[in-house]
Amino acid sequence: MKTLLLNPPSFEKFDGGAGSRWPARREITSYWYPVWLAYPAGMIKESRLLDAPPHGVTPEETIRIAGDYDFIVLFTSTPGFNNDILLAEMIKKSHPDVRIAFVGPPVSVHPEESLRASPAIDFVVRKEFDHAVTEFAQGKPLPDILGVSYLENGHIVHTPDRPVFTDLDSLPSVVDVYKRDLDITRYNVPFLLHPFIAFYTGRGCPARCTYCLWPQTFSGHTYRPRAAESVASDVKRAFELFPNLKEIFFDDDTFSWDKTRVLDLCAKLKPLGFTWSCTCRVNADHEMLKAMRDAGCRLLIVGFESGDSGILKNVKKGATPELAMSFMKTARSLGLAVHGDFIIGLPGETRETIKTTMRFAEELDCETIQVSIAHPFPGTDFEVWLRDRGYLTKDEMFDELGHQLPNFEYPGLTRHEIVQAVEDFYGRYYFRPKVAFRIIRRALFDKTERSRLYREAREYLQLRAKRKRFVRGKV
Repeated sequence: MKTLLLNPPSFEKFDGGAGSRWPARREITSYWYPVWLAYPAGMIKESRLLDAPPHGVTPEETIRIAGDYDFIVLFTSTPGFNNDILLAEMIKKSHPDVRIAFVGPPVSVHPEESLRASPAIDFVVRKEFDHAVTEFAQGKPLPDILGVSYLENGHIVHTPDRPVFTDLDSLPSVVDVYKRDLDITRYNVPFLLHPFIAFYTGRGCPARCTYCLWPQTFSGHTYRPRAAESVASDVKRAFELFPNLKEIFFDDDTFSWDKTRVLDLCAKLKPLGFTWSCTCRVNADHEMLKAMRDAGCRLLIVGFESGDSGILKNVKKGATPELAMSFMKTARSLGLAVHGDFIIGLPGETRETIKTTMRFAEELDCETIQVSIAHPFPGTDFEVWLRDRGYLTKDEMFDELGHQLPNFEYPGLTRHEIVQAVEDFYGRYYFRPKVAFRIIRRALFDKTERSRLYREAREYLQLRAKRKRFVRGKV
């Protein structure tokens, strides 16, 4: 079957279906790579990966393109699900014979509710979907495919779960799919060099953080690394195909989980002489970080989340503020840049803990930061915790453009205060003279960076004005 692997245009400038860890429209337009869709796009002969948001493909254009295909695999997200349903229904109206499968966290957690939401969905795949959609495209009947759910005579049929897939080295390289179907200059993440590409060196995360979407709903807690030789091969191939490439981002849930494996991988990457970035936990020691630096690592994305030890314990982070400070000192001594992620609204959050985290962030003094509103995605322990205590509200967790909003509040901490805290956090952090100088200095001698900085600043200020109206109860 001719197959379209689709990251849909759910909202303008929103890439929730691409596998971002906080599916939402960000303060500054960011587009991550649709890595999950790229694997089956490389496995199915007559296929195309259509990443609509970064390429500016409208819903109308998506519907037209869909007419050239027999089978559509649509990667949906919790914020984008209702819009994705509308798109699927319009596709079916224009092309009644096309088969549509929904994949992604929301349909993995609630397959029955998803199927009953619209007859436009022919089936859903629970959790990782590489082989299930490939088997369907090759003609295998749904009852014989593991891990799918579908409606039959008004009744839901769930086939047995598919065993966790471990042979990642047998999958095709996503780099060739990127070359075939994507324009890498369309992808932007403010703290990464441009242009960049991203792919995984492993799947799954053994950590038990209660708020984290992917391990709890999709990829699981079983850590499955690729062989170092396989990763190095993809790197070589990437630079052959994209000579303008400035950086590779290893988009694993936790790149630094296994020290022995990281050291082995760095030994294979070092001779290639390229620049890369990755995710990292604060328990990475000096030996590991030095090996990464020596192998070309430039920047680490680190989830610090909170400066309050009680909150870190509540969410099973497996870290402490003291360990984070030590990690940051080591990273700085090695010349590694750090992008710090923080979350407002985790269990135990109060006005005082928010202030503690702001001071903590300033003391860490990362190169850049991102501040997210805690989102209780369906299927996470965080959602259960809030529901059991009656803290969930009936509000949406996103606005009409896909930006984050809290759908919960605590005694003594309202939804409006949580939104205001995000704005205060950014303002307090970035408007410090030394941070402003650091950012401007980077752009002084680089025309591309200057243009990028101007665009990002304008976007941020526009969203900040909107959030102020929300806090004042005007939106």
